[in-house]
Parts: sequence; C-alpha cells; structure tokens
Amino acid sequence: IHNIQPGPQVMTSNPELFWGLIASMWIGNAMLIILNLPLIGMWIKLLTVPYKFLFPAIVLFCAIGVYSTNNNTFDIWMVAAFGFVGYLFIKLRTEPAPLLLGFILGPMMEENLRRALLLSRGTWSVFVTRPLSAGLLVAACLLLGIVLLPSIKAKREEAFVED
Repeated sequence: IHNIQPGPQVMTSNPELFWGLIASMWIGNAMLIILNLPLIGMWIKLLTVPYKFLFPAIVLFCAIGVYSTNNNTFDIWMVAAFGFVGYLFIKLRTEPAPLLLGFILGPMMEENLRRALLLSRGTWSVFVTRPLSAGLLVAACLLLGIVLLPSIKAKREEAFVED
C-alpha cells in the first residue's frame, strides 16, 4: 500500500518498518504479561462457568461475528444449521473435525484436481503414473486400511461368535 514490497528484502529496503514491527510485538507481549498475571484468577473462574451458560454465549458471539463480517442474515442461518449438524454429530458419537476439514480443504482440492486434469488433458492415469502422486495414493490407502482394520476385525469376531 505504501510502496512496500513484502518478502525477505523488507529488512533491508524498509528497516524502520521491520524493526517497528518487531518492537510492537515485544511491547504487545509485555502488555499481555502485565494484564494477564493479575487476571489469572478471573480466567480460572471462567473455567467453572457451567456448560449450559457457556455454550449459548459462545453461539451468540459466533453469530454476532458471522453477521458482522457480511451483514447477511443467511450467514446466521448457516451457523444455526452447522450447529445443528454438530449437535447431531455429538449425539451420533462421531467426530465433527473431518467434516470441518472437508469444508475447508474441499474447494482447494477440487480446484487442484481440475487443474491436474486440465494439464493431463483429462486422463486420470496421471495420478498413478507419476511416482509422487502414486506414492501418496498408496500411503492414503494404507492409512485408510490401518484405520478401518480394527473395526472390520471386531465386526468379523462379532459375526462368528458361537452361541
């Protein structure tokens, strides 16, 4: 914005900016120490707040934050929908983290898959003929097998139990 080119050369081209940034980080950390040491008791008391009061407050602040970014009520409905999905995940005793990871990484993976298929002119064999991609696919299959093997073994043992 101010004719500053980011990168490793910023230290030599704009030393006042670089050292000002470093000094501001030191001052910020010192202020955090000064503020947080007397407030440790308050932070510990915050941990004793019952979950039934803490959860609605967290949801409220999430909704306020989401609404304030785009001023769109649809975003609040999305927060509510994902909250409901998270509640279902808890009731079904499944982890919600893979779903969240999929929502975050999914568009990037789709874009790069499209790019790879464009570069290979639509042939899917590029994923198994290249050593790096083939190795990653084999590693993914092995990891999937390692994760699924105990549950498959437990189901087999349960199926072949003699009464």
